[in-house]
Amino acid sequence: MQPEPWLRGPLDGVDPYLMPAAHALTHAGEDLARVVPDVPKDALWRRPGSAASVGFHLRHVAGSIDRLLAYARGEALTDAQRAAAKAEEDLGAPEDAPALLAEAQAAIARALAQIRSTPRGTLLDPRGVGRAQLPSTVLGLLFHVAEHTQRHTGQLIATARAVRDVR
Repeated sequence: MQPEPWLRGPLDGVDPYLMPAAHALTHAGEDLARVVPDVPKDALWRRPGSAASVGFHLRHVAGSIDRLLAYARGEALTDAQRAAAKAEEDLGAPEDAPALLAEAQAAIARALAQIRSTPRGTLLDPRGVGRAQLPSTVLGLLFHVAEHTQRHTGQLIATARAVRDVR
């Protein structure tokens, strides 16, 4: 059993200022890989107590990372990104878990790649978020990618336990 990613030392190519975000994303990816395969197929879209489903959390992790990274690059969302956000709550097929997990893992990998390629000198550059262009910075967005992913991973883990216990 390895220690948590933040206790394993620096990640190659990651600026020390961005290391906490990279560690959090790495941890989320490992948690997803550990938990999602154990979710029964018929439980992927179950909503215990009206909680969001495991399937939703997987879609949302992938989609929110994609959207937040676009803002960090100074880009507006595309029509496809807006449509994907609206579709996150749509029910999918029970056998979708491996594909959804792969999408979430790929989004985490893209986030880590963007973190590695972000120059330190740009971290405090202003960035607008959403149509209202609410104020943030490159650093704020990259940190939010990590904490938001961690939050939804934790919710997914709790939901996964609940749907397994219901069986």
